[in-house]
Amino acid sequence: MKFTVREIANLIKGTVEGDENAEIFKLSKIEQGEPGSISFLANPKYTQYIYQTKASAVIVNNDFVPEQKLDCTLIRVENAYNAFGMMLEAYNNLIRRKSGISKHAAIAESAEIGENCYIGNFVSIGEYVRIGANVKIHPNSTIGDNVVIGDNTEIFAGVSIYNDCHIGSDCTLHSGVVIGGDGFGFAPQSDNQYAKMAQIGNVVIHDKVEIGANTTIDRATLGSTVIGRGVKLDNLIQIAHNVEIGENTVIAAQTGIAGSTSIGRNCMIAGQVGIIGHLKIGNEVKIAAQSGISTDVADGSIIMGSPAFEISNYRKSYVYFRGLPKLVDRISALEKKLKDKD
Repeated sequence: MKFTVREIANLIKGTVEGDENAEIFKLSKIEQGEPGSISFLANPKYTQYIYQTKASAVIVNNDFVPEQKLDCTLIRVENAYNAFGMMLEAYNNLIRRKSGISKHAAIAESAEIGENCYIGNFVSIGEYVRIGANVKIHPNSTIGDNVVIGDNTEIFAGVSIYNDCHIGSDCTLHSGVVIGGDGFGFAPQSDNQYAKMAQIGNVVIHDKVEIGANTTIDRATLGSTVIGRGVKLDNLIQIAHNVEIGENTVIAAQTGIAGSTSIGRNCMIAGQVGIIGHLKIGNEVKIAAQSGISTDVADGSIIMGSPAFEISNYRKSYVYFRGLPKLVDRISALEKKLKDKD
């Protein structure tokens, strides 16, 4: 795809200084610019690169004043960072623009497909599935019986959504996501074996949720595992049966949440956090990376450590912990002095 500098300037509401007919066919970092690419300058630390870049065009703030000769065309805007973001979004939408239903897809006769949907090669859609308008389902994804998918949701290649699960509108599920696999429910028996408990609930994902690659969300034993509106989940996260996550909470990679734990709204959970089951995590909570959570957490708490506790106390304790070898040496020296006096 090619665009002229003028077309891009019109998109981001900018003014052109230089060759408005220059053709752009790729995006680049300013320090790695090539002919035919466009970049941006928002951080003053990168100003040096605008005088060296091979990019054909660079988006800059209106107040940028060059101190040396430039070889690139400028597009001046109010906020270069935001404008480049707008351009990225437009470019992303273009490359992901797909439509039509592949002849290689397997779709049950009872399924209902909305208008303007894309269904890729080897997608399997089960009985009584309801899919809204403008949904994109990329190749090799499997949609189980009775699944509901809202408008404008995009499901990338290799996603599995088990039966009876509900996915909201404007959601994004990246490759390898599994929604509705069985929860880890096993009852210990007298002979030291385990009997599997049937998991007959589902997963309910509300609107505007994004789920990263290879994240898994287990179906409830009874009822629903619930992911609230606006939640953002990174790659490689495990969410167990009957967990509830409040709206606009964000969770980073490799976090694991055990069964029946409730997490409030607007929380921020960093990577590799482990949360045991049947806890209540309040609203507006922040949990630092690699923390282990074994007790309920009050609203607004910021915690760290394993087991985790209040972050300022953790940091003080860690300072003392690092000083333990010196403290032991001092105690040993004092004991030696006392012994010598005897």
